[in-house]
Amino acid sequence: MDKIILITGATSGIGEACAKKFAAAGYNLIITGRRADRLQQLKTTLEAEHAIQILTLQFDVQNRTAVAAAFASLPAKWQNISILLNNAGLAAGRDSFEDADMDDWETMLNTNVHGLLYVSKAVVPLMIAQKKGHIVNMGSIAGKEVYQNGNVYCASKFAVDAINKAMRIDLLKHHIKVTGIHPGAVETEFALIRFKGDEAKANATYNGITPLTPTDIADTIFYCTQLPAHVCINDLVITCTQQASASYFSKDA
Repeated sequence: MDKIILITGATSGIGEACAKKFAAAGYNLIITGRRADRLQQLKTTLEAEHAIQILTLQFDVQNRTAVAAAFASLPAKWQNISILLNNAGLAAGRDSFEDADMDDWETMLNTNVHGLLYVSKAVVPLMIAQKKGHIVNMGSIAGKEVYQNGNVYCASKFAVDAINKAMRIDLLKHHIKVTGIHPGAVETEFALIRFKGDEAKANATYNGITPLTPTDIADTIFYCTQLPAHVCINDLVITCTQQASASYFSKDA
């Protein structure tokens, strides 16, 4: 159990793709999410395909008490976490500031910022005890540039960017690597959740472009975590070829 990766938000999209990538490379997995059925299905599939072990932890990262309880009862053999992937996150709504729903704002801040902090605070002591580790924080190009109607989603990802940089400085003395991954358009459930199940609006997000896939991001994260001990990629923005910024795309006719 010397190769363990903890992936939050592993039940779909980038998290699921990362679970598959690291499982294929022989990593044992701790996977977390809100949907117990999806966690169990992923565990069953990957354990059957690879000679690895998987521990599932079902909780919502927004729930500080649930996060603390999950890690307080973590079995000893699962405590040598090599890599933490703070992947859980979402966007809710895309409205102009004056029209936005404050419940959406709170959900984004509680998930994207507080959830990342809760999990990190639980895992960092385990890495400090090993005098090594690697934390990968899933940001967004929206954490580098604000775009119209992005308001609080952008704010939450700007916070992730700042936390990532602060972790890098503060955890340096413990030999813990910290990497920020900031994707542009990736075709996942992201848009469907953002538009609250409106498939037409969600699908329109990717009209005219070939977006990144979850596998593209998983491959990038895997590369970052496999570099020699003295090498750390601190910050990486990745987009599809047709995207130049948070809001500028060259779309096919």
